[in-house]
Amino acid sequence: MKIDLLFFLALLLFRISNPKSGASGFEIPNSAPPAHAQSNWKEIGQLKTRDAKDIKGSTWSIGGETLDRDYTDYQSYKTYLGPLGAKRIRLQGGWSKCEKVKGVYDFAWLDAIIPDAAARGVAPWVELSYGNPIYEGGGEAKLAGHIPTSKEGLEAWDNWVRAMVTRYKNQVPQWEIWNEPDLNPKHTGKQIAEFYVRTARIVKSIQPEAKLIALGMASITRLDFTRDFMEYLEQNNALDLIDILTFHGYRHNPDTSYPHIERLRSIVWSYKPEVVFMQGENGAPSQKKGTTVGAMTDQDWSELTQAKWDLRRMLGDHGRGIATNLFTISDIHYAAGDHMVGINSKGLLKTNPDKTIERPKLSYKAAQHVFSLFDDQIELTKNKPTTDQSTVYSFQYLHKQNKGSLITLWSGEAHPAETYEPKLTTVTVEGNFKNPVFVDLISGKVYEIPKDKFKKVGKQFIFNEITVPDYPVLIAEKSVLNF
Repeated sequence: MKIDLLFFLALLLFRISNPKSGASGFEIPNSAPPAHAQSNWKEIGQLKTRDAKDIKGSTWSIGGETLDRDYTDYQSYKTYLGPLGAKRIRLQGGWSKCEKVKGVYDFAWLDAIIPDAAARGVAPWVELSYGNPIYEGGGEAKLAGHIPTSKEGLEAWDNWVRAMVTRYKNQVPQWEIWNEPDLNPKHTGKQIAEFYVRTARIVKSIQPEAKLIALGMASITRLDFTRDFMEYLEQNNALDLIDILTFHGYRHNPDTSYPHIERLRSIVWSYKPEVVFMQGENGAPSQKKGTTVGAMTDQDWSELTQAKWDLRRMLGDHGRGIATNLFTISDIHYAAGDHMVGINSKGLLKTNPDKTIERPKLSYKAAQHVFSLFDDQIELTKNKPTTDQSTVYSFQYLHKQNKGSLITLWSGEAHPAETYEPKLTTVTVEGNFKNPVFVDLISGKVYEIPKDKFKKVGKQFIFNEITVPDYPVLIAEKSVLNF
């Protein structure tokens, strides 16, 4: 029952048209054959994907990072944005790109992005960063760069923030302040808190209704940094200036992140329980080590294992009530002078050397399935399914309107593998199923569950011999799905 890798590669080379290709003019690769015995069950349909404009609301966000340094090309990937189905996009403001001459701002590049994304049904949330070396002590314009520190540099930063918020306050509802400050060893939690409060007060003075986002932490284990940050806010009566806390924290097995996230959340909530937690940047590479840069590139990856990892991270977050920003829409071409040099292959879109788009990857279609299905009509429930496999993760959801149930299942014992022997699993759940079906979230294929594989005992449904792979699959009430 292992995936036939050669078969997968052959299918990957054969592209099929996306259902929305008539509007967007692009194709996506066919999905991998399912890695489970359910492939022998009767296939009854294919999940339909939805454009962001056709989705009323959801918590999903897609990364649009590094446009501030021209490492990706928005104009090349914008036609893929709406059909992906995410309702928000994370953008980086780019002080040094806006102000190349002291006191002179050029917002043309952002004017070509922010309104366009919104018009596609994807709301921008903008990160205010990085430094600007045209000012002495103005900080560094790169990942892990230092924040502005000099009087002149900080005043220039303040002026740019005022100009940014004034210009885009009607289009940007959320502002994130800096990115991964803990990557720079010279930064302390107190120092970043002081800089954050300074910036947040400017934003609020211009856009009182704006939501403010801290902290973009690279690490989920730097509890001391976070504690010092929150302590400063409390001591300076500034806890009202944080609405959302973002964290990143890359791990080869995404399921191992959550104990650390819970400890992080416990610290933040001890200061302000109302703070919303959001995973602000996470995704997996899609190439072999030595050919790609960035987090987790010390081992081999493929477009299949990337898709598996992304699904696990998205639905691991969703099952814990954590909003998600999937990193990222397009491969990133880091240039000399930044934190690293080379192609970061975490994009859902494979790029050409000139940063134009070659094609969507398997992860693009997998993300489409999640973004299209798990909108604001699908509600997480407190009633968790139980399984007879300790390494299988499971979460249950309810459709608000038709009250049908949906269960996510995956094996999380290790990082996603190229080939995997699925686990025969018994799933017991109290839910609403009239016509339960099985769904593969990579292929999007929907299968009829044979009558002898499930039964109802009292209020509980028992599903037998469900083979669970190392990426999320669904047991769902048929009426919940659009196929």
